[in-house]
Amino acid sequence: MTTRAVWRYAEWTLSPDTSRGSGPVYEAECTTCWEASDASESTEGPEIWSLKHAGRTGHTGFRNLITSFSQASLVEGQS
Repeated sequence: MTTRAVWRYAEWTLSPDTSRGSGPVYEAECTTCWEASDASESTEGPEIWSLKHAGRTGHTGFRNLITSFSQASLVEGQS
């Protein structure tokens, strides 16, 4: 018995996912104790959280997390 393979190549593209109705999501995380801010659609909330956390704990290092969303789709004319 002979096995055959059929290869099909298609061109894909990535674009921002607008189906969520919002942009990126921002968070901050302390690099000393790993406490984290709430997620926010603006940088203001995580920045204020970082400053308050630094004042309360003396921790001064933070990781800023920015999550953006993408959607993959076939290029027009592909079948």
